[in-house]
Amino acid sequence: MTRDLSRLLRPRSIAVMGSVWAENVIAQCRKMGFDGPVWPIHPKKAEVGGLPAFATLADLPAAPDATFIGVNRHATVDVAAQLSAMGAGGAICFASGWTEAGEPELQDRLVAAAGPMPILGPNCYGVINYLDGALLWPDQHGGRRVERGVALLSQSSNIVINLTMQARGLPVAYVACLGNAAQIGLAELAGALLADDRVTAIGMYVEGIDDAPGFAALAETARAAGKGIVCIKAGKTEASRSAAASHTAALAGGGAASSAFLRQAGVAEVNTLPELIETLKIFHVHGPQIGTRLCSLSCSGGEAGLASDLAQPFGIAFPPPSEAQRQRLGEILGPIVAIANPLDYHTFIWGDGPRTTDVFTTMLAGYDAGIYIIDPPRPDRCDPSSFQPALDAIVAAQEATGKPAFPVASLPENFDEDRAIALMARGVAPLMGLETALGALRAAQTGAGRAGWRPAAVQPARDTRMLDEGEGKRLLDAAGVAVPKGVLGATLDDLRAKAAHLRPPLALKGLGFAHKTEAGAVRLGLDSLDGQAEMPGATGYLAEEMVTDAVAEILLGLTRDPVYGVTLTLGLGGVTAEVLADTVTLVLPVGEDEILTAIRRLKLWPLLDGYRGRAKADMMAVAQIAAGLGQMMLERPELEEIEINPILVRPSGAVAVDALIREAL
Repeated sequence: MTRDLSRLLRPRSIAVMGSVWAENVIAQCRKMGFDGPVWPIHPKKAEVGGLPAFATLADLPAAPDATFIGVNRHATVDVAAQLSAMGAGGAICFASGWTEAGEPELQDRLVAAAGPMPILGPNCYGVINYLDGALLWPDQHGGRRVERGVALLSQSSNIVINLTMQARGLPVAYVACLGNAAQIGLAELAGALLADDRVTAIGMYVEGIDDAPGFAALAETARAAGKGIVCIKAGKTEASRSAAASHTAALAGGGAASSAFLRQAGVAEVNTLPELIETLKIFHVHGPQIGTRLCSLSCSGGEAGLASDLAQPFGIAFPPPSEAQRQRLGEILGPIVAIANPLDYHTFIWGDGPRTTDVFTTMLAGYDAGIYIIDPPRPDRCDPSSFQPALDAIVAAQEATGKPAFPVASLPENFDEDRAIALMARGVAPLMGLETALGALRAAQTGAGRAGWRPAAVQPARDTRMLDEGEGKRLLDAAGVAVPKGVLGATLDDLRAKAAHLRPPLALKGLGFAHKTEAGAVRLGLDSLDGQAEMPGATGYLAEEMVTDAVAEILLGLTRDPVYGVTLTLGLGGVTAEVLADTVTLVLPVGEDEILTAIRRLKLWPLLDGYRGRAKADMMAVAQIAAGLGQMMLERPELEEIEINPILVRPSGAVAVDALIREAL
């Protein structure tokens, strides 16, 4: 059910209930110049916050568009029912003490009482509308009235309050909190904010995604409207990982699934609040995606070197200028200046507006976007006027080329807020802090995602059993995955009789262990099974012909995820898989080409691709196995997890030599 949140987010009339909190809401509306009526309701006071108070909701002249409910939790339920019955537009439920305090039944009663009326919360700080000056917000904030800007949406009130205090020139149109999200979830509220034509992008602090398919649909709709989404996803630390039977569970933990989901949905992900703000500035001015070919210009060799060094961890490279650019820049700058990217243009042109504009424009014309490192002196102690020609040249270069030009202060405090706001008004996004700027630029390069892509449905938690390796190998063989030639036996004596036709070297495995190597249940390179001792704890035995021509070991893991449906993890495998921890994760569904592209992101990809004359591993064969097993996971909901560690990859083809598979009981 999609609700109409327009009256709640853009109210023409506001009601407030409570005492101190209500007074704060009134004060904030007055401060922001809200021009509609604000109606306080209080059963005992004739006046609240300098406005005449109404004794009950029934005394109001009309049903309010938006109401701030600042009373206790039990009274909140009754108030929500009354507002819904009278046709109010929506409410903020401020009180705490619901599901987060162990009382989900009370929260359920609140949702039932609200009925079709939209409510945010409970345990919700509220909403700020800087476009219309309408605030259902009981505290201080750092924003100002704007005509257009970005929305900030957070599952943490303190985080978003801190964001409003930014002095980086970012125009903020809305601030909204979700609280417990009992009725209105993340995707629904974000969609309602983005539906306002005056909103250019949205930034989110997310602790949990409640509706992954809905969020993916939101991202696609936003992109189609030319509006970017940037997200900080909390909960990616070691505490979010759980000890499990498989390597996959460990290696795909710590936020790998959420990052994969955001990337595949076309949502930019950042790690810090400064990066969130700077990425939003890029989106506000230039839309949801910039190109990957960047140039860097500065008047100092130190700054050029710093830009190159700081860019490397973000995967940003600066391609060299073309021969035509080299020739033209050499004509302007003279023989002393080495033409390169990053470019140190020295100070020969400093203060010369036309020549500076020529250099800046010539360089930018050959790239998708450019950063111009410039730190104007602080205006309270210095005279920054000599820096204006360079700032004007940056604006002119962007106007001449149609390419984004970013003035970047190496220290964030070296752009004061007034200068930042003035540049934003000229259509240029100044970025504060060189390292932060590079992180924001990398985030702003996030692709659009595949049209129509939605993650698979989530399966409920259920008890599972682990198939022994024999059962697992039969399942893989039926799915068309190559497995070694082998035989099964209940005992070693039974196995020896069956294994006579196998060609050495042989692998002997004890069944019934999640990690056979750690249990001492794997013996490799055997000429025969003669003289082999029993393995304590084994439920049976498997003997196989060993693969002797492999050039790489790969881990492949597919597992059900409680938020994102099914995830696929690929990486360097074998007994050192967790030590190497070099993996990529994808959220299903994905195709072979997407899988192969992801594999190329592995740090050790060169070892798979013929590094220094090594034989190349047939990674397309791995991609085909992954795609096929992924499709099987989607078609067979009883499968809980499939892990192959390792797949032995040959120069042509690949063989699954181990299998850990769990299915629902």
